[in-house]
Amino acid sequence: MIYDLIIIGSGPAGLSAAIYAKRAQLSFVVIEKAPVSGGQIINTYEVDNYPGIPGIGGFDLGMKFREHADKLGAEFVTGEVSDFFIEDGSKIVVLDDGSRYTAKSVIIATGGSPRHLNVPGEAELSGMGVSYCATCDGAFFKNKTVAVVGGGDVAVEDAIFLARICRQVYVIHRRDEFRASKSLSSKLLDLDNVTVLWNSVVERINGSDKVESLVIADTKTKEQKTYEVDGVFIAVGYIPNSQIYSKLVKVDEAGYIIAGENCQTNLPGVFAAGDVRTKELRQIITAAADGANAITAVEKYLNGI
Repeated sequence: MIYDLIIIGSGPAGLSAAIYAKRAQLSFVVIEKAPVSGGQIINTYEVDNYPGIPGIGGFDLGMKFREHADKLGAEFVTGEVSDFFIEDGSKIVVLDDGSRYTAKSVIIATGGSPRHLNVPGEAELSGMGVSYCATCDGAFFKNKTVAVVGGGDVAVEDAIFLARICRQVYVIHRRDEFRASKSLSSKLLDLDNVTVLWNSVVERINGSDKVESLVIADTKTKEQKTYEVDGVFIAVGYIPNSQIYSKLVKVDEAGYIIAGENCQTNLPGVFAAGDVRTKELRQIITAAADGANAITAVEKYLNGI
């Protein structure tokens, strides 16, 4: 079968695209590697900036998106993409089990993966106190001392969430001010059990079978100090999941697929939506908007406009 469209990924962008594709009466399939749809938002404790439903849990919001697509009858397949190529104009997606899907067009909505610090002890203690998801693992550190590394919205949100659970939270940031929104930053700085280590970076994560301490270096004085912690949550950004596609579509120096507001890449019939594409703001609402815009562009492409 040759579909009108293949949507790769089922975060906010992919699910929004699925909803709009169904309403446009396109034949399509959504391919998702994870057992649960929703993308990165399912790891968010609370979403307070999605219009109409303030304070909803990230997992719950992701499920609402998926339920909407399911209700419309969208087709989903679970599997990881191992290859992508174009043959005689057809877009072919190969999964890790060898199955192949062919379509006239493709929307790449694969999001990103957590960026690592690449310091000694990080890989060795991953899952043993080193985490990239505060909402997933925070409960394991109730009444304990933890550190959050980063200074953006995600890091600050993680620290606020952990402060509700943990005895002490250190926030380690390499600059002297947060990149997070002013409202989030103010909320964090008002918390009594949070200590911010400005102009600081992690040099090493210590521990044998679990995290025991961090070696922190001052970026200005180069002085190093050791802080005893039970866990460390790393939130220093994401790497776009574009590796498989970058052999065909153009990406920027960071690996984000180059595409404008219509989500069109350099290849006719290939679109990129959500956090995987170049854009100023990566939020749930902008990802959902991308899904809608991408379907509009797909329809024009299929109709030869």
